Amino acid sequence: MNTLLLASTSPYRRELLQRLRLPFDCARPQVDESPLPGEVPAALAVRLAAAKAAEVSRRHPGAWVIGSDQVADLAGQPLGKPGTVEAARAQLAGMSGAAVQFHTAICLMRDGERREALDTTTVRFRVLTEAEIARYVDAEEPLDCAGSFKCEGLGIALFEAIDNRDPTALVGLPLIALCALLRQAGIPIP
Repeated sequence: MNTLLLASTSPYRRELLQRLRLPFDCARPQVDESPLPGEVPAALAVRLAAAKAAEVSRRHPGAWVIGSDQVADLAGQPLGKPGTVEAARAQLAGMSGAAVQFHTAICLMRDGERREALDTTTVRFRVLTEAEIARYVDAEEPLDCAGSFKCEGLGIALFEAIDNRDPTALVGLPLIALCALLRQAGIPIP
């Protein structure tokens, strides 16, 4: 079995990858996640997933490295992790009543060999009141989540609908696409 590394310290991605029952370790990527001037959200997600995989791959030759990144896209503008309560409330207020795309990119890399996939999920938010937003942010503290919510928790109450191919993509690691990339790399998935 080849060594498998997840280029992330995200507990959400780690929990998702554990579902595949493959042995893996995690490594923190050292990557600047700032968007480039004019970079659209989907391209940002793809670039950052590849950058994370490449940075960890350089430090761990011979290992298969999984890089992933998610960028929320509100009318063409990227929304990252809010970091503060105020920013989370502002993001959710901006998404109230809107359809938001979440681009989740993955990159599987070993010594320069690279495979990539992008999954896009559309979330339709219901109209949210200030009080609902405040209660939600106080209850779940989604400060480390792109788009300021946790769909696997109470965040589901903020939506009217979710349109996607892979429900794991919205959490941060599209397992359907990842399984295909792992099989292409010769890593058997049960």
